[in-house]
Amino acid sequence: MSTQKSRRNSDNFIMLPTVDFCFKELMQNPKVRKGFIAAILGKSPGTIRRTTLIPTALQKESEEDKLGILDVLVELEDGTKMNMEMQVSYFDCWTNRVLFYLGKIYTGQIKEGEDYDRLRKCIHVSILDFVHFPQDEKCCRKIVFCNAESGEQYTDLMELHILELKKLPPKDQSEDGIIRWMRFLGGKNRKEFEDMAKKDEYIEEAYNELKKLSLDEEKRLEYELRQKAVRDHNMMMKSAEKRGLEIGRKQGEQLALKRVVEKQLKAGKTVEETAELLGMDIQEVRELTEE
Repeated sequence: MSTQKSRRNSDNFIMLPTVDFCFKELMQNPKVRKGFIAAILGKSPGTIRRTTLIPTALQKESEEDKLGILDVLVELEDGTKMNMEMQVSYFDCWTNRVLFYLGKIYTGQIKEGEDYDRLRKCIHVSILDFVHFPQDEKCCRKIVFCNAESGEQYTDLMELHILELKKLPPKDQSEDGIIRWMRFLGGKNRKEFEDMAKKDEYIEEAYNELKKLSLDEEKRLEYELRQKAVRDHNMMMKSAEKRGLEIGRKQGEQLALKRVVEKQLKAGKTVEETAELLGMDIQEVRELTEE
């Protein structure tokens, strides 16, 4: 066991932040959390005085479901709630899901009988390793409630930040702020992380935390199990899609053949003549006419 542990810890393995388990672990570090939140809000880290993690449970549809998205919920000093999620695979109704959870966090701030003035700002941050807005090349955007005609902001009490890692340019363009953090979160190897760590003390802290996590045998096992769960889920989705397409193709062919058979019969041909003409068994023709 010790030999295996030594081998695993001496290799060049590094966790990737795009795995939501790794991202959530990074956000346990107060300095990393402060740096990332400041970048999202467009502020200096020095102005972010307190960030408190709020425990979140893994969302499950059933006891067997181990793929619920791992999120990070933080409360800032002024009471603002910020929910952050890393998601690598596209799925339908992503927008609906984000709005549902943002609304749930917002309304969950008060209990029955309490006044609405207790409600504080809620922000949802989606870090996506896929393209959500294909119509442009903008890799990060802030979305708020606005007047549809004038564009005037109605309220800042609910806010969405969508970060699309796939839209980052292939090379660093002397970036800073949230773009630099996005490049770190989308990093793929030690060299990339090391280069970015030299440019920002908060990203350096994130890289150091990443190295510690990668050397932790228990954390690495959790990370690898999480990766496997995501891979298995994606493979099942692809297999289901492939089976669905194959079934659809066969159903389409069957329907087309049925129409040809019906056309021949309406033209006065017998079942036997139709079968011979189409190179089919007589029983196949009969089954199509009975459907």
